[in-house]
Amino acid sequence: MSANLVIWVPVLLGAVWAAHWGAEHMAEPLKKLRKQRGFSVAAGGAFVGLAAASPEIGINTTSAIRGVGDIGLGALLGSNVLAIPMMVLTAYIATRKRVIGDRGGHEHHEEHRRQHLLQVDRQAVTVQAVPYLGIVALFALLTLPAPWRGLQPIDGWILLLGYLAYAAQALLRGRAEGHEVEWERKEKWLAAAGLAALGAGAYFTVFSTERIVNAIGISKIIGGLFITAPVAALPEVFATWYVARSGQVTSGVTSVIGDHAVTMTLAFIPLTIIGMPIENIQLFWVTLAFVALMPTLYAVFVWWGGRDKGFRRWQVLVLPAVYAIFVAVLVFWVQPFGPGGQGSGGPPSTMADLP
Repeated sequence: MSANLVIWVPVLLGAVWAAHWGAEHMAEPLKKLRKQRGFSVAAGGAFVGLAAASPEIGINTTSAIRGVGDIGLGALLGSNVLAIPMMVLTAYIATRKRVIGDRGGHEHHEEHRRQHLLQVDRQAVTVQAVPYLGIVALFALLTLPAPWRGLQPIDGWILLLGYLAYAAQALLRGRAEGHEVEWERKEKWLAAAGLAALGAGAYFTVFSTERIVNAIGISKIIGGLFITAPVAALPEVFATWYVARSGQVTSGVTSVIGDHAVTMTLAFIPLTIIGMPIENIQLFWVTLAFVALMPTLYAVFVWWGGRDKGFRRWQVLVLPAVYAIFVAVLVFWVQPFGPGGQGSGGPPSTMADLP
């Protein structure tokens, strides 16, 4: 076991560094692309979210190919519980800097710092959070009812249509006339290299984390929930940090919703292709409940945030506290730990489980 960890931990760290470098060089091009196309700042989160979702897509593709779908299932659901608290907290810390963006960033930034406020455009609720909750409801409808429980090929097509509807409304609502921007050749090459580094770093983050999970000897779904998911979220943490520091606060905070929309639709398609039964229905529905709770809190905090919409400091701290409650519920009630923890030992959950 120790030899495997000695090999794969450095690979993991190198992959995370590559993702960090990639995210750093994508912030400014994303800002220019949003302005050029006339998309709203809330819709700008869809750009960052799609790029940042590469870890989850890599997880499920690798999991499907290698026949370890439980890692992908756990990682995607786990990341969708963890990522909102992580990204909101990251953006809050990143924007405590006195000056953000070009020439000071937002006009009222200093006032927001004194108020301990992370200002977010109200469109983040209508353009991102509410449509994402619709995707979560669609996913629950496809996977929870007993007659069609689990992931099947037809679910992949339905989830694809769900994502296309989400992306269309996010990009078209509130769109205005675009602005002319200048693209330097070096900037284009760095952006392309950054995207490639982010994708490669994400893939090897997943690959090396899978090796670490196997070396430790815990169940695959728990490894996905508590090892793969946090590590896979790191590239998005870096992206959120640099986008928020560049002055694109709303895009930085809403990118997590854009990422979630991808993970709950496109990223699940590899598992729908191979057919994925749900072996521990209690673990699944409890996790899915917290997947829905996080964006609900996100929407409530932003929509009813007072005159200046966004997250107050206490609200930023509530989100990690809810994640701690999620962990406590799993540890003390669901108790899915141990090498066999991915299964409930109950009756077959899909027709695929029958002899």
